[in-house]
Amino acid sequence: MTYTAASLKAELNERGWRLTPQREEILRVFQNLPAGEHLSAEDLYNHLLSRNSPISLSTIYRTLKLMARMGLLRELDLAEDHKHYELNQPLKHHHHLICVSCNKTIEFKSDSVLKIGAKTAEKEGYHLLDCQLTIHGVCPTCQRSLV
Repeated sequence: MTYTAASLKAELNERGWRLTPQREEILRVFQNLPAGEHLSAEDLYNHLLSRNSPISLSTIYRTLKLMARMGLLRELDLAEDHKHYELNQPLKHHHHLICVSCNKTIEFKSDSVLKIGAKTAEKEGYHLLDCQLTIHGVCPTCQRSLV
């Protein structure tokens, strides 16, 4: 599902929450991110400051967690000390291969991973929001530097 401000507002209202200007602005940032770009809460905070849209870091953290629970954002663990987020786009579903040495991240597609996730969720009665595989390894460049 591609979210618009109106669809986000409807879903928030259905859950007893409201669409605040801050939530709408955060949605807009993620909708306009270039493909393959992920943001941490701190990255988002700095991006918003540079656009004269000051939103407190605590509001950003709460909004990111809320949007991830709703399935709007994907929460990613990219082998750093903090989470990254990206728009959850089911038709552009992908996974991540991460070098634990230099943090280089490669995105890749795998329909089989998604099928296994969907089948498992359905079998257990879950509504699938996201399915992601993160592989941690050492890239060829870092392997050469270790020798």
